Amino acid sequence: MTLTFNLPSEVEQYLLQETNQKGISIESVTLDLLTNFILLRQNQAKAVNLIQSWIDDEDIEEQQETREYLIRVLDEDRLSERKLFPVKMKGVTWGTGSAL
Repeated sequence: MTLTFNLPSEVEQYLLQETNQKGISIESVTLDLLTNFILLRQNQAKAVNLIQSWIDDEDIEEQQETREYLIRVLDEDRLSERKLFPVKMKGVTWGTGSAL
């Protein structure tokens, strides 16, 4: 596919600078930038979909087990003796609910 469009001068200058640095054609630089942008957006969409699937997961028991595991591991893997999640603060500063 061939595209023709007018670029703002800042974008044109950026593309010309990249062309000079990389020693490749302006078409190649533009195609690389566009391809990288599309791949980034696709990866972002995959990550969002994965996180949304975790949010939509209604396995409350598994969520509780995961939360308790994470709390225990984070408290065990500390350089100091001070706990991130002290038992006496459960429900006050950190949740006891069913969602992570």
